[in-house]
Amino acid sequence: MKNFTLLLFVLALGLQSQAQTVAVGGAPMYPQKDIVSNALNSADHTTLVAAVKAAGLVSVLQGDGPFTVFAPVNDAFENLPEGTVENLLKKSNKEKLQAVLTYHVLAGDYDFKSLKKAISKAGGSLELKTVQGAVLTFTMNGPNNILLEDANGNQANITVYDVYQKNGVIHVIDSVLLP
Repeated sequence: MKNFTLLLFVLALGLQSQAQTVAVGGAPMYPQKDIVSNALNSADHTTLVAAVKAAGLVSVLQGDGPFTVFAPVNDAFENLPEGTVENLLKKSNKEKLQAVLTYHVLAGDYDFKSLKKAISKAGGSLELKTVQGAVLTFTMNGPNNILLEDANGNQANITVYDVYQKNGVIHVIDSVLLP
């Protein structure tokens, strides 16, 4: 019985480490909640959340998934050319906004470990198709940092990895990528 109890404890620790609650933008991101429900609480992602709402993508990102979302912080949106965000948030540009947002989403579950392994297996540069349909290139930028690059040569670093959700995983990035 003692060994069985120890085994259950070890298994529970393993499962817990896979999906721990992580703080992003000053708010806890609970693994049992969906991507949108968690993102709503992040002070660092208010622009992203407003964009997801304006694009009509809330129900999609609350769906079953799994999704991997590369979530730009507010500062990343502020670093876009002046007027870009305001222009994208106009009702007349809903399709453009959807394209920008889905350019930051992969179908499937890609945590740091799986991305790093796939980059290595691909010879140091991995191309993955986004939900939007275009390709992002992933490379290692040091032993513990993954760099994303879009078709235009714009780059983003992942600053927070493996924020597990019930329908996928979020990685926080420092730039907005544009299709």
